Amino acid sequence: MIDKMPLTAHLGELRKRLLVSFVAVFAGFIFCFYYSEYIFYLLTLPLNSTTKLSITYPFISLEMLKNSNRQLVFLAPAEAFWMHMKVAGVGGIVLTSPVILFEVWRFMGPGLMPKEKKYIIPLMFIMVSLFLIGALFCFLLVLPFAMNFLITYKTEMLKPMLSVGNYIDFCLKFILAFGAIFELPVVIVFLTKIGVITTRTLAKNRKYAVLIAFVLAAILTPTPDAFNQILMAVPIILLYEAGIWASRILGIK
Repeated sequence: MIDKMPLTAHLGELRKRLLVSFVAVFAGFIFCFYYSEYIFYLLTLPLNSTTKLSITYPFISLEMLKNSNRQLVFLAPAEAFWMHMKVAGVGGIVLTSPVILFEVWRFMGPGLMPKEKKYIIPLMFIMVSLFLIGALFCFLLVLPFAMNFLITYKTEMLKPMLSVGNYIDFCLKFILAFGAIFELPVVIVFLTKIGVITTRTLAKNRKYAVLIAFVLAAILTPTPDAFNQILMAVPIILLYEAGIWASRILGIK
C-alpha cells in the first residue's frame, strides 16, 4: 500500500534529499579538485596517444600508446584555474552519481508499488554502468582517433596550438554525450514496457532512426564536422538495435 503524505512532508523530504545530494556532490568536488592535476593528465592522453586493439584468440587487449608530446596552452590568466574547477565539478557529479540516484530512489520509493520497487535498484545499477561504459568507450576509442584525425588532417603547413580550456571542453562534452547516449537501450526498454511504442514499430522504422541518429549526433558533438558526427551516430544506431533486442529478450513486444 502506498503511504500518503501531506504536501509539506513531501517538500521537507525533497529538501532533505537535495541537501544530501548537494553535500555529496560538494565532497566529490573537493576530492576531484585535490586530484584535478591527475585527472587533467588522464584527459590529455587522447591528445598524445593512439589506441591499439589486439585480438589474440581467446583474448582481446586494448593498449593506449603514446605517440607525441603536444602541449596545451592557456590564453587567459584564469583559464587554467577554471579548467581545474570544471574538471573537478564534472568529476564530482559523476563520482557521486550513485548517491544522487539513491537519494532519488529514497524520495520516490514511498510512492511506488512493491513490484515496481524491486526494479529500481537494478535499473539504477544498469544506468550507471551504461554511462560509465559509454564514457570509457569515448575516452579509449573515440577521442584518441578523433583527436589524431582532426589535428593531422591537412595540417602539414599548420602548427596546432590548443587552448587548455577549449580542449577540456571538447573532451568533457564528448565523454558526457557518449555516456548519455549509452542510456538509449534503457530508454527504449522503458518506453516499450509502458506501451508507448512497440518493438515491431521500432524495427519497422529503422531508416528514420538512422536519420534521427545523425541529427542527434550533429546536435551533441562539440564540433560541426561530419567525421565526429559519424563517430557518434554509429554507436547510437547500434544502441538502438540493442534496445530492441533487450526488449524482446525481456518478453516485451
